[in-house]
Amino acid sequence: MKAPWITYRPEIRVLDCTIRDGGLINDHCFDDAIVKAVYDTCVAAGVDYMEIGYRASRKLFTGGKNGDWRFCEEDALRRIVGDNPTPLKIAVMADAGKCDWRNDIGPKKDSVIDLVRVACYVTQIPEAADMIRHAADQGYEVSANLMAVSTVQEAELDQALEVLGKTPAGVICVVDSNGALYAEQVEILVKKYAATGKEVGIHAHNNLQLAFANTIEAIIHGANRIDATMSGLGRGAGNCPMELLLGFLRNPKFKLRPVLKLLQDHFVALRQKMDWGPSVPYNIGGMLNQHPRAAMAARAGADKDNYVDFYDKCVSDI
Repeated sequence: MKAPWITYRPEIRVLDCTIRDGGLINDHCFDDAIVKAVYDTCVAAGVDYMEIGYRASRKLFTGGKNGDWRFCEEDALRRIVGDNPTPLKIAVMADAGKCDWRNDIGPKKDSVIDLVRVACYVTQIPEAADMIRHAADQGYEVSANLMAVSTVQEAELDQALEVLGKTPAGVICVVDSNGALYAEQVEILVKKYAATGKEVGIHAHNNLQLAFANTIEAIIHGANRIDATMSGLGRGAGNCPMELLLGFLRNPKFKLRPVLKLLQDHFVALRQKMDWGPSVPYNIGGMLNQHPRAAMAARAGADKDNYVDFYDKCVSDI
């Protein structure tokens, strides 16, 4: 018997989505100091990509509620990364239906962005395919993130993958939006996605406290594009923790110490301001394969520890 877990696969690329996914908690209102700290940490740790936020349309997000990282306009990006004279690549996410992509995604030569991750639900596949083609024509690396895959019927998923497989997206990512997948399902999905001929990614949420385990499972079955966040920071129950992932990967190019320094210097205090990570309401939502918005609302309320009441309401909605 061999022990492959003590070696590493050099094809694996790690993407940090701390600020982008974490921004779903605080309306993307991170100050520049924390964004710059995450950027510097990604560089020092040898992370391959940093997804710094969304490229969304200001026409659709009015009222001043959202911070700069909902829009990732070029001047805001350059406040953090300058011309980005580092090996770290900069990524943004563009949501179908929330991005004026024909105008907001301009030529790569005018941008510090390297990768555009097009995110969509299965009902938005036609627009997503057009977005992918547009971003690729503008000169970017492009990936496709099909959200909430745990809720998609198999026939619809097969059709969606057929369409995405014909686009210039280099990566198709398994996205467990509800944090509801188990290892056996991850294996099936990774193999199904790989049949498109594209690189496969994994974006795991931690509602069932399986984000790290499911990420390992995806890697075992061939996923090479891996999402993680510092201290698991992300919407609701959060994501696969970067500090655990880098320790698992064994690749000597990745450095754990800078991540631990970031957590010590910034994230201990950040936890006093932002609520994320597994809790009973998120566990319930994951078990029932429900979107975490209800659990997030419950966690923000005065009765956040009334688990039985939350469970009864969730079950009544089935």
